[in-house]
Amino acid sequence: MDAAQAIAGDVLEATVIYLEKARVAVNGACRGFEGWQIILIAAGVTLLVTRLYNWLDHPRLTIRQRVVHNFWSFLKGLPIIRGKVKAELAKNVQKIGEEMYPTKEGDHFLNRLPADGISSDEIFKRLEQYKTATFADWKGGKVSGCVYGGTEELSTLCAKVYHDFAWTNPLHPDVFPEVRRMEAEVVSMSLKLFHGGPNSGGTMTSGGTESILLAMQTYRDIAWEKGIDRPEIIAAVSAHAAFNKASHYFGIRLILVPNDPKTHTLDVRAMKKKISKNTCCLVASAPSFPYGLLDDIEAVSKLGERYNVPVHVDACLGGFLIPFMEKAGFPLPPFDFRLPGVTSISADTHKYGYAPKGSSVILYKDKETRNFQFFVAGSWSGGIYATPTMAGSRPGALIAGCWATMMYFGERGYVSTTRRIIAETRYITQQLRKIKDIYVFGDPLISVVAVGSDKFDVFRAFAALGKKGWNLNSLQFPASFHLCVTQRQTRTVSDQFIKDVRDCVKEVMKDPGKKAEGAAALYGTAQAIPDRSIITEMARGYLAACYNTAMGESNGVSH
Repeated sequence: MDAAQAIAGDVLEATVIYLEKARVAVNGACRGFEGWQIILIAAGVTLLVTRLYNWLDHPRLTIRQRVVHNFWSFLKGLPIIRGKVKAELAKNVQKIGEEMYPTKEGDHFLNRLPADGISSDEIFKRLEQYKTATFADWKGGKVSGCVYGGTEELSTLCAKVYHDFAWTNPLHPDVFPEVRRMEAEVVSMSLKLFHGGPNSGGTMTSGGTESILLAMQTYRDIAWEKGIDRPEIIAAVSAHAAFNKASHYFGIRLILVPNDPKTHTLDVRAMKKKISKNTCCLVASAPSFPYGLLDDIEAVSKLGERYNVPVHVDACLGGFLIPFMEKAGFPLPPFDFRLPGVTSISADTHKYGYAPKGSSVILYKDKETRNFQFFVAGSWSGGIYATPTMAGSRPGALIAGCWATMMYFGERGYVSTTRRIIAETRYITQQLRKIKDIYVFGDPLISVVAVGSDKFDVFRAFAALGKKGWNLNSLQFPASFHLCVTQRQTRTVSDQFIKDVRDCVKEVMKDPGKKAEGAAALYGTAQAIPDRSIITEMARGYLAACYNTAMGESNGVSH
């Protein structure tokens, strides 16, 4: 005890000596400076250090991303470059607008209310004119994904349901208790499909993006409760862009890990290396949108258990196929709440659930987690404001339409449609693998077949298929395209697609070194542009063109 006290005394004495030396050194360094100068220098250094810390500790971007962003911002800010970039972007935006709205002679856009209301007959007449502008043959099965339901009988049912519930709003459950009940039943039926337990819960949303946003906001708030100031999501590069949107909206850092080069699915080892004390959620896809491939969800679940991190399964695309695949004769590895680490699942009822657009469900293993999703403003002067999802008012008619659709199909109906779609997808995959000079990504077990090539610019084949009437999804990193199979791809349509792919590849291979031209060239060019902010500006121009009515010559409705 005496020895310990002696050591402590020596340490204290040494500390006092060093502090005295430091005091003398600082005073010596400040000799010759006036007091106001010392204060100014100290304030300047503090401000500089604070700015550097904030720059390095950005809530969403890594240091590398910040450096790259600032480098390109500097270059684009140079006068000689700024003008050229602005002019080129303006030219591309104008071209996009012209291609998007090809007007016929006598056609015009409306940009003000008609002086007097017009009759129902004339409204329907104008709607028929608008429908003639549709380019893609989605009814004939030449569109990838996009329209999943839409049969005549189901359309009639949903139209009648919409008519009966057009003015309902679940924001007022006391006024519209039937809508509240239908939403609760849709959620309960969905939870049952994914093996939710008695304490599981969820809500309906407007679509897959909102489902993903709500899950990520929930995990961010849970992380905040745990004292994690800078929460991070870890996902594969092939995860849906809605996770990027969640990162942008909610200030969560999104850490993207590569796919396995052989399987093109999430590299679980790479994900494990990125887990830290700030990780608030691990993401797996069932399947991923680009390639339609199922991540190793069981392995991700084990990571979640081991590190006590929530696991979200994004089943927005395949959510109403995968629960029925085993009974349809196509069993899958585990993917749902049967896995201990899986804490939430997003699934779109408006895709393979065939409900009217837009509806989806976000499901949680336990209600306590789900309740973090709810927003409550308890001190608002207008009363207590509480909403379960992002929207305040919501269309009760879409909830009713979703409920009616699920009741219409029933389990056997969904198993039957799943069997047809999966069988058709496997058939297309098998046939495409026989075509020389292209390859199919990974092992597409569900409903998407992605095609690439290491022999030619694949966007040339993509463009050629477009000329044959196919509306497919273009992909990047690497360059590719995919077909998302729906009920509209019958065997006849599938055979036509396979034939058209074979013919287009054969034609392209006559000059394999040639690059894509025209609109198709934009896809390849976009991949090669290192400054992704330029792509952002082009995309914003595209979105702006969707709202452009400046080409309209009339300010009213012609009678």
